Amino acid sequence: MVAATQHDRWLDDDYAALQERGLTTVRETVRWHLVETREGHFDFRTLEPMLETAKRHRLQILWTLCHYGWPDGLDLLSASFVSRFAAYCRAVASFLNAQSGSRPPVYTPINEMSFLAWAAGEIGWFYPFLTNRGADVKRQLVRACLAGITAIREVNPGARILTSEPLIHVVPETASETHVEGAARYRESQFEVSDMLMGHREPALGGDGTCVDVVGLNFYHDNQWEYPSGRKLAWHVAPRDARWRPLRGLLREVCERYGRPLYLTETSHVGDGRAAWLRELSEEVHRAAEGGVPILGVCLYPIVDRCGWDDARHWHNSGLWDLSSDVDGRLRRIVNREYAAVLEWVQERGALAT
Repeated sequence: MVAATQHDRWLDDDYAALQERGLTTVRETVRWHLVETREGHFDFRTLEPMLETAKRHRLQILWTLCHYGWPDGLDLLSASFVSRFAAYCRAVASFLNAQSGSRPPVYTPINEMSFLAWAAGEIGWFYPFLTNRGADVKRQLVRACLAGITAIREVNPGARILTSEPLIHVVPETASETHVEGAARYRESQFEVSDMLMGHREPALGGDGTCVDVVGLNFYHDNQWEYPSGRKLAWHVAPRDARWRPLRGLLREVCERYGRPLYLTETSHVGDGRAAWLRELSEEVHRAAEGGVPILGVCLYPIVDRCGWDDARHWHNSGLWDLSSDVDGRLRRIVNREYAAVLEWVQERGALAT
């Protein structure tokens, strides 16, 4: 995706544009397969431009260390996956510790472990294309994440750990006992990773209450649906489905469950819905904060448009900037004016956005 959007080519322009819009924090991924070019050998040349450019534009980077990818030949379910991930985390933390200033670094060891376990282990959508192994993959990712956290904190005890997990709401399709119980189980599954990390579930994995500093949540317009049909509770249809649950209630539930500050680590909509979604979301965050829920920020993903996972020719029109190809192949950033206007309104009224 970095190459597809040409973010690597136009990094300076992208960071400058963020600064001009009053956005001073970015999430970036350390691409494990590019850093660990062979086992035990770490090459940080892909990070150096980000560090230098962020410093020049006075941006803080929140680092994700694994976002759905790892080095070729590494078996996800092997013991070596855990040990190599820990060694990689230690190497990254050591490199960034030597380069950073006074602010404590913020790390997300593995992005969306719940989703990755489902996609890579349950339905065979992502590599390694396993089926009916989602629970095994989830536990393995938690083991690796915990080993990575330990390695990071050995290098820098002051480092902050930010998770990033889907925030969902699932309702029964009918009032039948099967549907009600199935929806409840599916909904409860969103908490498994955080429960494991904090030692509330399967303590033999090694989790405890000190592992997570900030609970990150990814919430989109299609994160609420029926069980077992999978039919989405349409956010954009008026009148809205009465079973749709406002974001502020979901945030309070997570806050009360874990007693940690929260961060919306991903959110967005597509096309004309972008501006309306951001306006409502900011209202929900504002009301949650007024009610005592500690919310540290909101991350708009993507900030530059993204293409489809299954079709690189399809662009979602979901960023603050859409992309338009010049005759020379450069992808120009075209700001979406309506979205930008709502973002400015959000910033002026003091709601959080990064």
